[in-house]
Amino acid sequence: MMAVTADEPPSPRSHLLKGQCNLSLIPASIKSVADKCLTTELPLSLMSRITLGLCAVAWMFAAAVFLSGPSALRAQKQQIVWSDSEKPIIEQLRKLRSLPDDERARVTKRLAVEIRQLPLGSHKLGLANSLANLVTEGDPGLETLQEVATTLADALREQPVPSAAAAGNDPSAISYATLAQLVRYEHVQASSDDPRFRAAMARLEEDDRSRQSADFTLADLTGKRWTLKELRGRVVLVNFWATWCPPCRKEMPDMEALYQRFGPKGLVILAISDEEAAKVQPFIAERHFSYPILLDPGRKVNELFRIEGIPKSFVYDREGKLVAQAIDMRTQRQLLEMLAHAGLE
Repeated sequence: MMAVTADEPPSPRSHLLKGQCNLSLIPASIKSVADKCLTTELPLSLMSRITLGLCAVAWMFAAAVFLSGPSALRAQKQQIVWSDSEKPIIEQLRKLRSLPDDERARVTKRLAVEIRQLPLGSHKLGLANSLANLVTEGDPGLETLQEVATTLADALREQPVPSAAAAGNDPSAISYATLAQLVRYEHVQASSDDPRFRAAMARLEEDDRSRQSADFTLADLTGKRWTLKELRGRVVLVNFWATWCPPCRKEMPDMEALYQRFGPKGLVILAISDEEAAKVQPFIAERHFSYPILLDPGRKVNELFRIEGIPKSFVYDREGKLVAQAIDMRTQRQLLEMLAHAGLE
């Protein structure tokens, strides 16, 4: 059994900055590329979804809408040039999060087709990965998710296989991880013979096994200590979030509504932030959320659950079995579906 408590020493990764990467840890060559990329106003949704292990590539990808291929590392002295067919896609990606849900789903589906039609050698993989990281926020519908996954899979198949020497700097690895998440957690259909895809799927399976056996003890904002394994007999929703994370903030009112509805029936929500109490306390007080807010400033529990982006949610049934999880923001309807797997309806 894996367990951590709030009393353990701070994690070596506790230097991770909230909502951004710690640039002091990024190699100078990549930082140079990132700094130039940041002069272009582009979607930054991935910045709240990738943690330190992917910072160097994620910074560059998020700021420049994911330049793909080893050529990105050689772009230090080059100006990024977007084609006439790419520019409108980039503009729509920037605005996607602000659209009403029904319109957003339609636009997302159309963008998936437009990206798929881009010529080989364009920034297709980067754009496809950017769209894939946006589509999982909320409930776009399975058809839209499938369209995006198909586009990402097609873009990956067009990429050259990296040499052994370059494999460690392969930006495609992030895209294979994204595709694997869509397949495992969003239930889309996609396949690949590439060993990087198989490795990504195997990692997700291992992550889930680890989360099933995970245990922790953390204090909430009142000082009360909560231990996951001691909540057997109740349905537990473990949610990872932060005050700076827009998708996290968007789903919190729905979680509060479900807590009010199902709390008397045995639902416990443990919302875990890696921020300090001084940051979290006023945020919660202003919004009057009543479910327990736990503090993990050393990121020990984040690391235990292998959290590489937020929000993330995990539902455990009354026997302590992990029965549902979400890789992104969920609507109230989607959260209800997750709780139904634990017998709450």
